[in-house]
Amino acid sequence: MSYKQVVLPGDVIDVDTSSTVILGPGLRQEGEGVVATKAGMLHHLETGNRWWIESNQKRYIPAPNESVIGTVTAKLGDYFRIDIGAAQSAVLPVLAFEGATKRNKPTLVLRSLVYCRVSMANRDMEAELECINPTTGKADGFGELKNGFVFKCSLGLCRRLLNPNTPILALLGEHFPFEIAVGMNGRVWINSEDEKNTILISNAIQNSEYLSTIECKHMVDDLINKL
Repeated sequence: MSYKQVVLPGDVIDVDTSSTVILGPGLRQEGEGVVATKAGMLHHLETGNRWWIESNQKRYIPAPNESVIGTVTAKLGDYFRIDIGAAQSAVLPVLAFEGATKRNKPTLVLRSLVYCRVSMANRDMEAELECINPTTGKADGFGELKNGFVFKCSLGLCRRLLNPNTPILALLGEHFPFEIAVGMNGRVWINSEDEKNTILISNAIQNSEYLSTIECKHMVDDLINKL
C-alpha cells in the first residue's frame, strides 16, 4: 500500500523511526525527526518503508539509487565525467562496469550515452555513478546505450514512466516492439526496428504527460490509423 500527501518545505513528516526508514529525494533527517526540503507530493511505500517527495522541478538533483541517462563529456584518468543535467557533472569510475578490470576497461568515446545508477550523492560533492547492480554485481541493463534516440521530458513524467501502471508504454507495446531506458534525470532513450517508429513512440510518450488512460488509448489509435 502507498499514500500521497501534499507537503511544503519545512513540514515535519510523521515517520515511524522505530524501524529502518529509507528517505528519498526531498526529505532530510533533523535530529529524531524528518523534514521536507521541497514542495511536492509526499509518497510512502510500505515495502521497505520508503519515503520520498515527488515534484516537477526543472533541474535534476541526484539522489542515491536513482537511474540516470548521461553523456560522456571527458575521460580523466580512472574515471569518466558524465553530464546528467544536474548543477555539477557526475563521475563514473572506469571499474564501475560489469567485468571491468585494470586491464579490461570500457572504451567510451566522447558524447557516448550511458545508463547509470547513482551510487553516491552529496550536496557538496559531485555525484558518483556506476553501471552495475550492487545486489547482483551484473550490468542488469546498465551501460552504454547504442543507437536509438534520446529526448528530454519533465522529471515528473520520467517517474510516472517507471510506474508499471502507466498506460502509455503498454498501449504502444501492443503495436511496436521497442526498447526503453528511463532516467530519473528527465531523459528517455528509445530504440526500435524503424527510425520512423522511434520518433512516433517518443512523441507519443511526451504528449501523454497530462492525458488520462482513455485519452492515451485514443491518441495511440489515431497514430496507428495515420501510418
